Amino acid sequence: MPARHYSDRELLIAVLARRLPDRGHVVAGAISPIPAAAAMLARERSGKRLRITVLGSERFYRHADGGREIFDAAGRGRVDVFFLSGGQIDGNANINLVGVGDYPDLSVRFHGNFGSAYLYYMVPNVILFREEHSPRVLVPQVDFISAPGSGPEGVYRPGGPSALVTSRAIFAFDKASARFGLESLHPDHDLREVEAATGFAFAHAAEVASTPAPTAEELALIRGPVREMLAETYPEVAATLG
Repeated sequence: MPARHYSDRELLIAVLARRLPDRGHVVAGAISPIPAAAAMLARERSGKRLRITVLGSERFYRHADGGREIFDAAGRGRVDVFFLSGGQIDGNANINLVGVGDYPDLSVRFHGNFGSAYLYYMVPNVILFREEHSPRVLVPQVDFISAPGSGPEGVYRPGGPSALVTSRAIFAFDKASARFGLESLHPDHDLREVEAATGFAFAHAAEVASTPAPTAEELALIRGPVREMLAETYPEVAATLG
């Protein structure tokens, strides 16, 4: 097997960036260095036609009134892609940002919902992202639904999940079944390993595709302008690129 010429983080940045458009508005939330880097990579790839907002960045956060303006933009249909995560994520794309256990008697407390449920409903393309891929995170059913992956018929919902990206694989969300299915396996990972590390069942092809490695062009951008831009908000992560 040939030696890899890229890091796991560089692979994830490239994977997420490929799922972003060349135009529109992409928002990466707080404490999200890899999604932020992916948004920057997509912006560079698009010739700076893509508008990005990165919470915590002075360069890429132009809202004087904080998160309230992001919620307003989403309600007006002016946010095209948003990244979400969760302490727990299940196969129906429900996310848990509250804690583990029977609410309110939680054994573990997460950081809270903030605006996740609203943005999950309003942004047309929500990408779930979590580096840790384990049965602790990817569970059969979340203990608390902070934001549902799908809702009842008749409820206005222009937004919702499109995919789940982890350190091992990519899952695509099927709206008809309201379930995740395996789209591809990252290099150096196999189906048996991913099944063992995933708490929920998922459909997959007989031969699962392999996630393409970062291209030379993607790596040049990640290690050049993206690393420089990311260093403003996430200097420790930026230092690991390249």
